[in-house]
Formats: sequence, structure tokens, C-alpha cells
Amino acid sequence: MKLIKKLFKWLVILIGLLIIVLYITDTDYLIKAVRTIYLKGHTTAYLEDYKHFDNQNIEVGTPQPWPHHKDYNTTKETKELIDVNNKWGTIAYVIIKNDSVWFENYYDGFSENSKSNSFSMAKSYVSAMLGKAIMQGYIKNLDQPVCDFLPEFCEGKAAKMTVGDLSSMASGTNWDEAYYSPLSITTRAYFDDDLAKVVLGLKVIEEPGQAFKYASGDTQLLAMVIEKATGKKLYKYLEETFWKPLGSVNETLWQVDSEAEDLVKAYCCIASNAKDFARLGKLYKDHGKWKGKQLLDSTFIETSITPRFPESPEYGYGWWLYHKDGKDFFLMRGHLGQMVIVNRADNLIIVRLGHKRAPQTHAGEFTADVGTYISEAYKMIGDD
Repeated sequence: MKLIKKLFKWLVILIGLLIIVLYITDTDYLIKAVRTIYLKGHTTAYLEDYKHFDNQNIEVGTPQPWPHHKDYNTTKETKELIDVNNKWGTIAYVIIKNDSVWFENYYDGFSENSKSNSFSMAKSYVSAMLGKAIMQGYIKNLDQPVCDFLPEFCEGKAAKMTVGDLSSMASGTNWDEAYYSPLSITTRAYFDDDLAKVVLGLKVIEEPGQAFKYASGDTQLLAMVIEKATGKKLYKYLEETFWKPLGSVNETLWQVDSEAEDLVKAYCCIASNAKDFARLGKLYKDHGKWKGKQLLDSTFIETSITPRFPESPEYGYGWWLYHKDGKDFFLMRGHLGQMVIVNRADNLIIVRLGHKRAPQTHAGEFTADVGTYISEAYKMIGDD
């Protein structure tokens, strides 16, 4: 018994010393990472982790439920779709044809109203809010310097960085997009309770505006620019510009770094559902119009879904671009395979949410499962 007490005493001392070291080395965010992710059996962020973070509520206006297509749920999933859904843990799969729900199914205990983490699909909302801020005159255009809003980026190469560079992932900063390293800036940003301190410490090491490099820090900086320009919290700006006007059915949550700092994790972390996520896809499909009202400038939208850099045809401004079987798609995409996939020519929207996706060799890579979610949707609607 004495030996056990002695071992317990030394264990407590060691844990205490470890915590002290983490605070001294400014890596105390790891305590939150261990508590919210690793001790729950995960190696990375997961769909319902929002329950363990601070969030701000985004309210709805007048709900506008999606109508059902005349052929609603008359066709079941193909064998290939069932296989890929099982393999990668799909929780929601929705096909919207001609602005009506053609097919929907939910899995693993989730329903049409269940909340799950958007992850980087949030980047498309932030880019849309940039377009809205330009439309409303808060920001001049895509070429306005970030320095006008964030004085930390007014010297050297950073002075050349524009808001358009942030939206198109061409800032030239030293952000490292590493999801599974506990010591990466990506992990620190996810768990640190002072996100502004983290991203304002970024250095611009390459010439801005010259090349695409996927970097969540770019979107976080863009969010801070929009807040400075509008004088509004980003979650409130989303509520008034898109969440309410697009007729969202469910209130949503957006994670913030802490109650004290109240800065949204703009590069990720809107907790909502498949059919409400699909609304932004419809807005972009319809050139910025919703119920006859121009909510977003159509020219800005066309710019957003066009590659900025010929050598990086997979990205525009806040939206991913994909070509398959002679068809062009633009997508909202997030960690673990969250997707809103839009084909304007066929008036089609496909939403897939889930626990996992096929492994990537680098951030942003389109893996085989993306093509399967698309091809099987076309088979189901009889247009393959």
C-alpha cells in the first residue's frame, strides 16, 4: 500500500511538472487537445467535437424548407455508394435536383437536423462574406491590402498581401497545414484560447499573390479583416448576410477560440446539417440570386469558381474546382470528407458528410471517393 501511495504521489508530481513545462513553453493548448480529442479515442478533430468547445449561436430567420422532388427517394443507393458510405463512415448523403430534394439518407444515428462539424467548408462562407463586404462597400475590392486592416502586415513582403490573396490561398505565409502533428500551427490554432495571437504571428516568407498553397491561416486572417472592415463579429455577419436570408431551417453554432477572446475559428467549425449547408451551394449555382433577390454579386461568384492560377486549377477563391466525365463541379470541402458538390449545368447539388475520407498524400488532394459520390448520384438519377 505504501508503495502504491508513493507511486501515486510521484505520478501527481510528474503530471504537475509536465503542466508547468507546457505553460512555460507556451504549449499549454496541448492540455485541451488531450482532453477534447486524444482522451476520447480520436487522433484528429471529429464531427461532434464542437460540443467540447466554446460556440456562438447563429439564429434563423423565416425557414424555407427544401421541397421534395416528385421522384423523392424512389431510388435507393447503388451498391458502389453503399460500399463507399460504409467504408468511410458517411452520416448524410443528399441529392438536390432542380432545387428539390431528390434523395436523402442519414446514417450512424444522425438525422436531417443533426449538427456536425463543417471543418473547412466554412472557408466558402468566409469567402462569400468577403464578397458581401465588397458589395456593401466595407472593402474596396479583392486588391485592397491586408495592411489597411491589420497593421501587423504592413512591412516587407507582407505589405503586398491583399484580401484576394487570402481568399485564394496565395498569402505566402509560413503557415504549415499539418492536421495530425500536435505541435503544428494548425493544431495550435484549433485548441489555443487566443487565436488572434497565433495567426498575427505568421510571417510572409514568399511573394504574395504568386502561387496557391493551401493554408487555413489565410482564411483566419481574412475573417479578421472582415471583422475590422464591417465592425461586426463574423458569426453575426454570417447570420445577417446569409444564414437568415437563405432560409436556413436550423440554428447553427460557430466555434470560437474562447469566451474571452470571442474570435471564430473561421477556417472551420460551423456545426450544421447537410441541407442547410447546401444553401450556399444553391446561391452560387444561381449566380448569387435567392428568391429573386441578388444577395451576392454574380461577377464575384464567377471569379470565385474560376482558377486564379493556371498551375493550380483545383482552387478559386474559397471554392474547390473538380472535373469529371466531361462535367465541371465546384465544391465546398472540409476535413474528413465533408462536401457540398455543385454542377450548374445539370442543376445538381450533392452533399456528403461523414467520419472519414480516403487518405490524402497532401492537403486538398481529390481522392477516389469524391468521384464515387458524384458518379453514383448520376447513376441514381439516371444520367450517367
